[in-house]
Amino acid sequence: MAFGANVDYAVMHKIYGASQEPEARYSPARCIGSDMKTIIGSPDYQHVSTSFAERQNLTMRMSMRRFTRLTNAFSKKLENHCHAVAIYFAYYNFCRIHQTLRVTPAMEAGLTDRVWSVGELLNLVAPVAQAA
Repeated sequence: MAFGANVDYAVMHKIYGASQEPEARYSPARCIGSDMKTIIGSPDYQHVSTSFAERQNLTMRMSMRRFTRLTNAFSKKLENHCHAVAIYFAYYNFCRIHQTLRVTPAMEAGLTDRVWSVGELLNLVAPVAQAA
């Protein structure tokens, strides 16, 4: 809705089959098909993919143990979880130089002209924390 009608947007829904082996409880299910649906505009179905979202989810899961249910870092309070995700995304976009971009995503998008330090990022949070 934020982009109005100036975007081509489609959704790919993957269909998974159930595993036959009870030992495979923690193994991913097998993808047996997919269905694509246009949400707005006229997207090119050759470019509709879940790869970017799945890669982002994997990167987040591997970077933050809060998303791994069987660890002691698993978030038990929604508020703490939301704060941790916000800090992660700020670091990921403003402080971390990405290998393929050779700059931060925020620099690539033109939001900043430099790599932020973690201290600079935390200084943005300090005034909010003191006000609370």
